[in-house]
Amino acid sequence: MILPYLIARWSAGLDAALQLPRLSLGLGNILLGLLLIVAGFSLGFWSVETQMSLGRGTPVPVMPTQKLIVRPPFSYCRNPMTLGTLIGYSGLAVLLGSWSALGIVWGLIALLLLYLKLVEEKELEARFGAEYLEYKRTTPFILPRFRRR
Repeated sequence: MILPYLIARWSAGLDAALQLPRLSLGLGNILLGLLLIVAGFSLGFWSVETQMSLGRGTPVPVMPTQKLIVRPPFSYCRNPMTLGTLIGYSGLAVLLGSWSALGIVWGLIALLLLYLKLVEEKELEARFGAEYLEYKRTTPFILPRFRRR
């Protein structure tokens, strides 16, 4: 839980130094913030549980999944854990009422997305070959697509 603490601390200092106005939605800060936190981290936990149960591995690079997962939530986008993190930490920024917290979150996510594109995708291509390339071709990177059933 150190990252939420650091975001709260850094954003308070940045908001003051940059004289940023408060991201003020009144009661909406609490309601929207908590909704985004719960939704985002629920998606993240669902992703991790799916990796562990179906993929027989973890999100940790030293213990990667042994099987390519193409079922929900991974059928909606290739990086649901990252999407959940973005949603959850954006909720924290809204809850804090801080524009700089939102900037910090989106900046960190941008770095993570860069890593995913430049490093992780190449590793997945090497590990799963044509199966991953087909999955990559048909499944969006981060913004979900909900298929009609």
